[in-house]
Amino acid sequence: MRIILVRHGESLGNVDELAYCRIPDHALPLTKRGEQQAADTAPAIRALLAPGPVAAYVSPYLRTRQTLELLGVRDLTDRTVAEPRLREQDWGNLQDPVEQEVQKRLRHEFGHFFYRLPHGESGADVDDRVASFLAELELRMLQQASHPHTVLVVSHGLAMRLLCRRLFSWSIELFESLSNPGHCEYRVLERDADGEWTIDRPFGQWRQSPDGTTQKTSVR
Repeated sequence: MRIILVRHGESLGNVDELAYCRIPDHALPLTKRGEQQAADTAPAIRALLAPGPVAAYVSPYLRTRQTLELLGVRDLTDRTVAEPRLREQDWGNLQDPVEQEVQKRLRHEFGHFFYRLPHGESGADVDDRVASFLAELELRMLQQASHPHTVLVVSHGLAMRLLCRRLFSWSIELFESLSNPGHCEYRVLERDADGEWTIDRPFGQWRQSPDGTTQKTSVR
């Protein structure tokens, strides 16, 4: 089994935080730069996925669906599923710019994993739903002989880190020390016949993990 995780390209919300005040998060499009990032990443992703078949699971947000389309792998995909459990962390509905800054400060002080946004989710909530996704994916592959063994996931930075946290049993302290991948960055996760998972490269870290743990790049 192989899972290729890809973060979406740069979106309007990444360059204009006030966009969250007038446009729903799920409807924020890629910028022109984000479109180019996806197009530039496409050859590397095609090389990883060819000759197929591939099962593609994508966050239903506009920016992730646009990224998947620009990766140009439709001809390699056996199925494409818009999966709500892979969406961005919910911050509520349209956001107030002043309150948004307050919430970011409080979340940083409290901890990104456990802090629950007043009208949205905590990181722990996202962790629960990506765990549910992984469990169902495993079940599908066991029950459906036709399900491809290569899976493409186009999602968001937080969801990517939490998917890996689950698979590699990283501590919460380690998770909170990790940085999001850049736009259209990807990670390749592989499981061998003995059930051992590996990741091709670690995530960046903005500080050492308080509990002293490090990113395991393989786990059984």
